[in-house]
Amino acid sequence: MRRKPLPADALTATDRALLNTLQDGFPLDDQPFATVGAELGLSEAQVIETLHRLRDMGAITRFGPFLDAAAMGGAFCLCAMAVPHDRFAAVVTLVNAHDAVAHNYERDHALNMWFVLACETPEAITDTADAIEAETGLPVLRFPKEREFFIGFRVQA
Repeated sequence: MRRKPLPADALTATDRALLNTLQDGFPLDDQPFATVGAELGLSEAQVIETLHRLRDMGAITRFGPFLDAAAMGGAFCLCAMAVPHDRFAAVVTLVNAHDAVAHNYERDHALNMWFVLACETPEAITDTADAIEAETGLPVLRFPKEREFFIGFRVQA
């Protein structure tokens, strides 16, 4: 996925309010989108449509839970690769074919492919990264987490 900044006016006040509200948690009830909507004066359908639109425009890349693999006994690792531009599409297909790849982004940098591996064990991180290296012929740089930081995200409403 290529990430480019959105125009300053791309997000509406409703978009911003929804994004900020969802940063505080997601209701665990039988109609969570309706619950969020009621808090913002929106219908359930409007909340769902807004999330689809935000994803389609690239304002969000996914909507779902953030699971802490390490807390559940698993492991995860940030990885980077320097992929020749003419091979990028083929390499991204190979990398993304691995179930352990949580997400994958193209960056404008010498290390132009960044992805996260989320596995059941630290050994599986090594095995998956080694497999990607074998399949692509390119080194996978591994940046395991040393400390955890929580960075809250808010947009100006």
